[in-house]
Amino acid sequence: MSLKINLFVILFTLSTIPLFSQQNEPPNIIYILADDMGYGDVKIYDDNCKFPTPNIDRMANEGIRFTDAHTSSSVCTPTRYGILTGRYAWRTRLKKGVTYGHSKHLIEKGRTTVASYLKSKGYATAIIGKWHLGMDWTSVNSTKVDSKSGKNIDLTKTIKNGPNSVGFDYYYGISASLDMAPYAYIENDAILGGLSFVDDKKELKKHNLIPKRPGWRADDFKQNEVMQSFTDKTIGWIEKQQKENPKQPFFVYLPLNAPHSPIVPSDRFKGKSGLAAHADFCMDVDDTVGQIIKTVEALGISENTLIVFTADNGVSPLANLKQLEAQEHFSSSKYRGLKGTLYEGGHREPFIVKWPKVIEKGQVSDYLTCTTDLLATIYDINDNKLPDNVGEDSKSFLPVLKGEKLKDEYRDAIVHHSDAGYFSIRKGKWKLMFHEGAGSIRIDPKDKPVINPGKLQLFNMEIDEVESTNLGIENPEVVMELKKLMAKLISEGRSTPGQKQKSVPFKKNWSRNALFNKYLY
Repeated sequence: MSLKINLFVILFTLSTIPLFSQQNEPPNIIYILADDMGYGDVKIYDDNCKFPTPNIDRMANEGIRFTDAHTSSSVCTPTRYGILTGRYAWRTRLKKGVTYGHSKHLIEKGRTTVASYLKSKGYATAIIGKWHLGMDWTSVNSTKVDSKSGKNIDLTKTIKNGPNSVGFDYYYGISASLDMAPYAYIENDAILGGLSFVDDKKELKKHNLIPKRPGWRADDFKQNEVMQSFTDKTIGWIEKQQKENPKQPFFVYLPLNAPHSPIVPSDRFKGKSGLAAHADFCMDVDDTVGQIIKTVEALGISENTLIVFTADNGVSPLANLKQLEAQEHFSSSKYRGLKGTLYEGGHREPFIVKWPKVIEKGQVSDYLTCTTDLLATIYDINDNKLPDNVGEDSKSFLPVLKGEKLKDEYRDAIVHHSDAGYFSIRKGKWKLMFHEGAGSIRIDPKDKPVINPGKLQLFNMEIDEVESTNLGIENPEVVMELKKLMAKLISEGRSTPGQKQKSVPFKKNWSRNALFNKYLY
């Protein structure tokens, strides 16, 4: 009798193993990052958006939409660093601005990224799109590489320390923004196409390029075809992966070049919005989101595929805001500011996650989150804890995806970083800005002056999301608390619990941030 019972237990246990494994099957992950797309450029985020975004809207209706999600910076490169590393980019050498097409690599050797971690967990990993985090080129004369034009690079040499060195099995894309040289695709560690160096803008225009800078160009490189090229490559990679290794989970990072300048919508969307090229390009982005979702559905893997859509920062002034706003379209929605600034329009972004297996349809969350939080979330999905020297500014939002209600204290503070290298810090309802001009010279034409302006600006985001009134003088204790917290987050090398970590230090006489130095040292 005992033998029969034991045999039954063994058979029952064995029969449940496949079911248990299937239930805990790791999700495929697709992260779609738009470029210079504002909160008001997505219809489901702003009813007054003057053009349709049906695919992004559908994604929100089938997943969760965050309304208080932020990028760690209001410009490209630092946000991208934060997404992949879970760490603020100002902890590196990059204290302001962005990298260029031939800049040295920014992600430190040996630093854990979303890609390297997932690769260690058995994932196939790919990045298809705009890198903008530096890679190492070799010059022809052993001198310093010209980071902007790349005029002195040796095209026969292998590119080093690019995406393949930080965990990506496959890379296809452009090294930086579409208005930065080289005007060519890169695949893994090699630049593609018949290349010629052009230092005359008129000559570049003859090849239908809209450049700001001289540089190398490939014969077949057409700016208005770049985003569809990224879309096609992504679809092809996913289909190939599913055909050859259907049981292997995959991670695809798809950082788009749109709607960043040059604003070059594809022929299918050129003029379609009836507003401006920026609106056309946003519709193009929406179409890419739709193509990716349809591919996943056609392959029968939608249920356990986690898809994220967001943008790296707010709308650019090159979007011709006066023209858009004259037609009552406001890319920053009701918020003050735009790309580059510390105001909400610079870094409050659409953030949507679709994962049918876990997320109930039509969820809306006001949980305060940051794009640095991806890495901790991925660790959490795998039931792992972040080591002390990994994702120092990353906090998992997995509980929110599962439907749990979290308090702001769970996430604690978020630091924002402007194009010129100035800072603000947000904790709960309070936001303290260390600059009277929001850290940038960029201005949204719709914005009126702040009431009670000052060198330090304090806003109550609970009652004044549009940052109309500076409350710093009335709340000196809050100002002091946030100044001390900012100093602590800098000195400890992290904004999450754990052991103190090293960062590239600020120079105390850093003239670009005199106010910052005054209040924090």
